[in-house]
Amino acid sequence: MAQIDFDATTVDPSTNLDAIPAGKYVAVIAESGIKPNSKGTGHLLKLVFQVIEGEYKGRKVFENLNIDHPNAQTVEIAKKDLSAICHAVGVLKPRISEELHNLPLIVIVGCRKRPDTDELANEVRGYAPREAAQGQPQQARSTTPPWRRNNQ
Repeated sequence: MAQIDFDATTVDPSTNLDAIPAGKYVAVIAESGIKPNSKGTGHLLKLVFQVIEGEYKGRKVFENLNIDHPNAQTVEIAKKDLSAICHAVGVLKPRISEELHNLPLIVIVGCRKRPDTDELANEVRGYAPREAAQGQPQQARSTTPPWRRNNQ
């Protein structure tokens, strides 16, 4: 038994949060850390992305990258994902994971059914620089030489 001395009337109860819809979200890495994997055969880089804009602002999406694993292909996938994150936030040679924190990027989120509960859960499917979401307009191509365009 643990003494907790808590008054539930002073705190709003937590709610069951459903998965956010699949899509692209502006987010930041809010938390990170290294943990052993479930079988004790390697290590995960655990990342917590927090949505910072839009209807789902404040919601979190979780990602685990197998940075140390007996399967070389699994490690290669994790390295490619980490590289995509680094490129998206503009930090190409981080020494510690905290250097990637609080830098906006696009997180491409999908949904899958959990095998244990059949409920929908989010999964990260990709990363992009924040500018990718803003749809930078492309300049129209013209066959008119630049020195004649102002005269039209």
